[in-house]
Amino acid sequence: MAALVSTMFNIRREELQPKRELIGAGHGMRRVLDDVGMVAPTDSAVLIQGETGTGKELIARAVHDQSPRKHQPFVTLNCAAIPSELLESELFGHERGAYTGALNSAIGRFQMADQGTLFLDEIGDMPLALQPKLLRVLQEQEFERLGSTHTIRVDVRIVAATNRDLGAMVQERTFRADLFYRLNVFPIGLPPLRERLEDMPLLVRHFVEKFAERMNKNVHIIPDEVMEVLKRHSWPGNIRELQNIIERAVILSPGPVLCAPLGDPRADFKPPASSQIPVANRTLVEAEREHIVDVLRQVDWVVGGRRGAAVRLGLPRTTLIHRMRKLGIVPEEARLTCPA
Repeated sequence: MAALVSTMFNIRREELQPKRELIGAGHGMRRVLDDVGMVAPTDSAVLIQGETGTGKELIARAVHDQSPRKHQPFVTLNCAAIPSELLESELFGHERGAYTGALNSAIGRFQMADQGTLFLDEIGDMPLALQPKLLRVLQEQEFERLGSTHTIRVDVRIVAATNRDLGAMVQERTFRADLFYRLNVFPIGLPPLRERLEDMPLLVRHFVEKFAERMNKNVHIIPDEVMEVLKRHSWPGNIRELQNIIERAVILSPGPVLCAPLGDPRADFKPPASSQIPVANRTLVEAEREHIVDVLRQVDWVVGGRRGAAVRLGLPRTTLIHRMRKLGIVPEEARLTCPA
């Protein structure tokens, strides 16, 4: 069983080059990209630090792509995703019979990354007992597979990433100080999304275009109200959360206008007591409601027909009626058909 599980984590080199999506023109991202440009041509170790979902792997790939190793393998290993008893084998490989269930020999990630770059994600989750062996490889560029006495030499550049405070872990003796110093040659700190608000329009537009193309949908209008609410969300999940929100929004958008509710998209909306809701306190559902009401007022509350709100919003008439009812927009003067 152990051999089977270990095989499941093995990856092919040709699977390691997905499309890059480094988006951002604000001060925070310019600083990060400047750091990448300085360290990439060297062989120095890089430690990328940032909250979950900030795009640490994309930065690691950028370091590799701008380095002399760019035509060599870029191999990744998530230290938190692999059981601790299999992590050593995944790093260094094993010989047949090295442990119960090891029916075949297998190479590890270090050997796969020879002449290239090895990205160790979530390095703070590496077991303390395995850290001295990793340190030896970083210093000597040599190791032995499990069950073997034959030394294998490699030439591997290390880029590591973590969302944890490794310095504090060193003080708590849950992370080796010598390994920390070896990894922390060139630290790069990624800003959270809440500190990159100037990049929000670029990111939103990028994800809308990406998912609209993937789903073969014509979603291309992003209301200002929606963008304002997006900017005021705290984004604890950072770029990954934004990507998921926009993907769901594109699914929910029947026409060209992006409908992007935060929270449960199926939750019933209760109209506010006052229509004058401060922007800072509005949800995307409230922003959508206000946008529809504004369009209805512009067309004198006509829903259908060539000059109706449905056409302006890019929605089928029946869909707009459904949205109005769901959002509590049922004014007495609303006419559900175009006047004769």
